[in-house]
Amino acid sequence: MTDASTAGDSGASTARGPARVESGMEVSPDVIFGLLGARDANLRTLESLLTADIHVRGNMVTLTGTPPDVATAERVVAELVSVVRAGTPLTPDLVKQSVSMLTDGSEESPAEVLSLDIISRRGKTIRPKTLNQKRYVDAIDVNTIVFGMGPAGTGKTYLAMAKAVQALQAKAVSRIILTRPAVEAGERLGFLPGTLHEKIDPYLRPLHDALHDMMDPDSIPKLMAAGVIEVAPLAYMRGRTLNDAFIILDEAQNTTGEQMKMFLTRLGFGSQIVVTGDVTQVDLPGGSESGLRAASRILTGIDDIHFATLTSADVVRHRLVADIVDAYGKFEESQAIDRVAGSTRRSAGGGRRS
Repeated sequence: MTDASTAGDSGASTARGPARVESGMEVSPDVIFGLLGARDANLRTLESLLTADIHVRGNMVTLTGTPPDVATAERVVAELVSVVRAGTPLTPDLVKQSVSMLTDGSEESPAEVLSLDIISRRGKTIRPKTLNQKRYVDAIDVNTIVFGMGPAGTGKTYLAMAKAVQALQAKAVSRIILTRPAVEAGERLGFLPGTLHEKIDPYLRPLHDALHDMMDPDSIPKLMAAGVIEVAPLAYMRGRTLNDAFIILDEAQNTTGEQMKMFLTRLGFGSQIVVTGDVTQVDLPGGSESGLRAASRILTGIDDIHFATLTSADVVRHRLVADIVDAYGKFEESQAIDRVAGSTRRSAGGGRRS
């Protein structure tokens, strides 16, 4: 892509407002459709996010506005062109993420973030879609233990699974172990019908589903029978030393402190651990403290252990999921403030009576 022209008022601001400039950017014909999107969906998203006016005719993109606005728009369009050239299908959501990265002062290039392929299967490529997701994936590459903490829909488990499959395919590990605590959310396992496997399967089903997205479904039963892939409740980890494995603990907010310590000390030679969870969704009975929350206090600062935090801005499900996460966060924060205020009033009242 090349700048075709820059023209317009070059003088200082006048009584009519700031000076405006025009910049023409020529985009190669094989890229322009991917840039604009189906029915110009990407273009409409760009128009809603950028202050500069955008006009497209043929393969020429014309930007008009104040010099700073045009400069920002030029950088955004250039980055999006690089994303399309790298083979990443551009969507309105990725356009929003790219604009956010460039306008939030991040030094990372959206093209580098959005074009990082982890694994591909049947034409589907798994890659990070936000800057925090990229940092999370990078942390997995360089640390032995990584905690991925964030709300639902941020990709923390899915990306960890993709890195596990990548490591297995590259022969960096000889097996994958996937586990999660079987918290009895309102039902006791002993009263559920079926064998033990049938009782625990609903808790492990999300991990099976992710595996089927990333590997040939016909190969998974064979790999599980051979012990190359193991999906089991957290209780099955006790007393073991896990060598040469990529180990993922999912829903870790539902571990107790003792369970978390037990799990982390299973780490053997040549192994890697990723722990994922959301400390705002603890299902432990009796108000017990989450082992994930405790670990974030106890283990912070230890070399080769990394805590990655994902937020509602990293939600890659329906746009409403991010709004729901934010709404619940604000509600819970206001509830906590009300509890503190109530406690303070009660303490003050008690002081006066004495």
